[in-house]
Amino acid sequence: MGALTFKRGIHPSHSKDFTEKKPIKIYTPKGDLVFPMQQHIGAPCKPLVKKGDTVLLGQKIGEAQGFVSSPIHSSISGTVKAIQDVLHPNGSKVQAIVIENDGQYTEIDTMIGRDDYKQLSKEELLEIIKEAGIVGMGGATFPTFIKLSPPPDKKIDYIMVNGAECEPYLTSDHRIMLEETDRVVKGLQIILHMFPGAKGVIGIEDNKRDAIAAMEQAVEGIDNISIASLKTKYPQGAEKQLIYSITKREVPTGGLPADVGCIVQNIDTVVAIHRAVLRGRPLMRRIVTVSGGAIKEPQNFKVRIGTSYRELIEAAGGFTEEPSKVISGGPMMGLALFSIDVPVIKGSSSILCLTKDETKVMNERNCIRCGKCVSICPMNLLPADLNKYAIHNEDDLFVQYKGMNCIECGACSYICPSKRHLTHSIRTTKRTIMAKKKK
Repeated sequence: MGALTFKRGIHPSHSKDFTEKKPIKIYTPKGDLVFPMQQHIGAPCKPLVKKGDTVLLGQKIGEAQGFVSSPIHSSISGTVKAIQDVLHPNGSKVQAIVIENDGQYTEIDTMIGRDDYKQLSKEELLEIIKEAGIVGMGGATFPTFIKLSPPPDKKIDYIMVNGAECEPYLTSDHRIMLEETDRVVKGLQIILHMFPGAKGVIGIEDNKRDAIAAMEQAVEGIDNISIASLKTKYPQGAEKQLIYSITKREVPTGGLPADVGCIVQNIDTVVAIHRAVLRGRPLMRRIVTVSGGAIKEPQNFKVRIGTSYRELIEAAGGFTEEPSKVISGGPMMGLALFSIDVPVIKGSSSILCLTKDETKVMNERNCIRCGKCVSICPMNLLPADLNKYAIHNEDDLFVQYKGMNCIECGACSYICPSKRHLTHSIRTTKRTIMAKKKK
């Protein structure tokens, strides 16, 4: 059987050769660590410490506010230097706790793991995951305990682990599947324990043959877990596209994966669940790819949350030339930075430092009505028309033609011969419409 796939999509250059063969390197931070209180979708956290307080590694320093929120823990021991507004990787200013690292990494004594997770109820496991501050680490940063709490009337058939990593340059999930294989499997088994009768599927794009082989070997003899080989195509890792590729089920407009019996988790999120349940450790680290033509020694780093982007770039040898653009995340859906003095947060998957050749920006020209954007849109939308409605502030038509369904993957902008700023205009209009609804 051939690799599984979804309808439409594009095939950008992978550009993964910079780091796909680079083992994960542990990075020890040098300077102060900064912990923004907004590292997840939902309400920001409330600081639990004040200036001058001593904190320990693993200590909760940010309390979740409201149902859609997630606590934040210190990844070092040290002294609270300040509580102040800082620059967030998304470009906004947010409240943050600045901690001076004492270099001792003294742990709080409440980080207690357990091997008997099968003796725990679903509610007890959800509480562990919630208190560990685990969120979706593929970029969305939605609190994981909510995702694992579908309505009682939704029967879950599949727990999917997203190992597609379809964005160019990114290789952190790839390396995790090779180097922390057993943790991925055990983390998935913990989730499956909460959903008796569900099947586990780990979806991996077929440009990662070594990861497919490693994961197939790791799940051999486990009846309720299988590996799905996915066609290498963007955006294969988008939640709805992944579900369709594996099950041929289509998430309805305005619906959620649970509506078609599925829950999807990122590779690193599943590892975080393993660490929280079996080792008692909250989410304090993540794997970050530092790559691009402007980086001297591209690398995958295991990083403590709160570490400076600037430090990681220096740890990767610094710049070979002044980058034309620095992006937090992937080149298709990531955010361009105007400063590298920002901290690693739970959603920081990569830091891309790209040369002029890698970021050729052509002038936007008139639409030639070629239909390429329509032919590749994974959500079956009309990007050129949505762009027109966005430019002319025709919100009603934008909504009528399903503009709110756009997953902002950037495929339409990539394929457009006129280099129309399709994704940007659609994204901006979506934000404007949602803001109006809140008023």
